[in-house]
Amino acid sequence: MPSGDITIDGRTISPRTPPFIIAEMSGNHNGDIERALSLIDAAAEAGADAVKLQTYTADTITIDHDGPGFRLESGLWKGRSLHDLYREAHTPWEWHPALFRRARERGIIAFSSPFDISAVDFLESLGAPAYKIASFELIDRTLIERAAHTGKPLIMSTGLATLGEIEEAISWARAAGAGDVLLLHCTSGYPTPPAESNLRTMPHLGASFDAPVGLSDHTLGIAVPVAAVALGAVAIEKHFTLKRSDGGPDAEFSLESAELAALVEACRTAWEALGSIDYGLTASEGKSRDLRRSLYAVADLAAGEIFSEANIRSIRPGLGLAPKYYGEIIGRRAARAIKRGEPIDWSLIAAAR
Repeated sequence: MPSGDITIDGRTISPRTPPFIIAEMSGNHNGDIERALSLIDAAAEAGADAVKLQTYTADTITIDHDGPGFRLESGLWKGRSLHDLYREAHTPWEWHPALFRRARERGIIAFSSPFDISAVDFLESLGAPAYKIASFELIDRTLIERAAHTGKPLIMSTGLATLGEIEEAISWARAAGAGDVLLLHCTSGYPTPPAESNLRTMPHLGASFDAPVGLSDHTLGIAVPVAAVALGAVAIEKHFTLKRSDGGPDAEFSLESAELAALVEACRTAWEALGSIDYGLTASEGKSRDLRRSLYAVADLAAGEIFSEANIRSIRPGLGLAPKYYGEIIGRRAARAIKRGEPIDWSLIAAAR
């Protein structure tokens, strides 16, 4: 994947830095600002780099209507009207200053997904360091261009979008002055079966649009994000909550606090394990090379005695000649007496006559 760097609030995001872990609060505050503040605390304690909000109201994202399409007919929220669901899940705008302030106090980056241009303007007043364009909004040119006009980094999720729609969205963002663009491969299923994650899309996505790529993940557990890091993801976004048993619109596919901490650790370990192309000995290998096989006398030999399968073998440790010389030595004579357990080297082999 491309190696371009982006920076959000002083944090560099690149293949050369640990993956940027975004803890998505979404509606898991359950309508309680104290719980929302506790979620920020939990994200910071888990080691996440950022906590992400969603900035909309039920009336900025839909209308209160019960006509065709306004009521969900399947999935996790089956039977709910859009207006009712978003009224429950939204983060009240009057909470945002306190949430951003708590994040600063806890040393974690706070930013948000705006869902219309009024939300961008509001978040600008709070000094938001970046903007996330949610998968469902990737076709909203007006929103993308307004967010891009701020000149701040855009993180864009690609769930539901065709390759052509992704190309359009990126062209709108870049033409409108987006500072940097980070793409998040995404499958917008709630939850997403791991088999539908299609992580091999990530390198193609990055190469197609010359942009760094991460994963916005809705699977259960942490295995898929860790696999994404192994494939080069520079950022991971994951919904989290305090306890799934507390309920909430997104609780079913969200990580609990301890699981978020495990995600952070596992993703950073996976990134560290990528390392670099290197065929040399590492520090941890130490003297392990000396424990490989080599040629040894396995019986006493007199000076002039012929080396045979009975008196030399390839065994551990590795202080003698490499096993590849075994065929060259068989049939030749010992230059001097050799004791059983002595490593064979060229000085012990008489010159050929």
